Amino acid sequence: MRPILNIIWFFFSGFWLAISYAFAGIVLCLAIITFPAGMMCFRIAGYVVWPFGRYVVEKSSAGTGSFLLNVLWIITIGAWLTIWHIITAVALAVTIIGLPMAWANLKLIPLALMPFGKMVISGRNPDFPIR
Repeated sequence: MRPILNIIWFFFSGFWLAISYAFAGIVLCLAIITFPAGMMCFRIAGYVVWPFGRYVVEKSSAGTGSFLLNVLWIITIGAWLTIWHIITAVALAVTIIGLPMAWANLKLIPLALMPFGKMVISGRNPDFPIR
């Protein structure tokens, strides 16, 4: 089921979200202070292209540096990307087929808002009981 959802996701939302993240990454890499945020955009772009079958977990080593980078992220691009995910989720929720895609967009909001101190894991999420 995950490959089918990923293919549908790619055509309806993943491609455009990845383009948005890549564009934001290019813009953020232009300044030295926002360079880490730009690199994070490229990592998230890889995740939003094919999200089903992967999930986000908190890093145990995240600390003050991650917090400060998240503040910089929210100020520069995080709020805009979060709004973009909400708009995409609402647009996808109009149809029955789009409901899983809308749910995936809503699951991406915490990562879009505060990505530092988190990492993407492949496989089944042990906290999610449905296989």
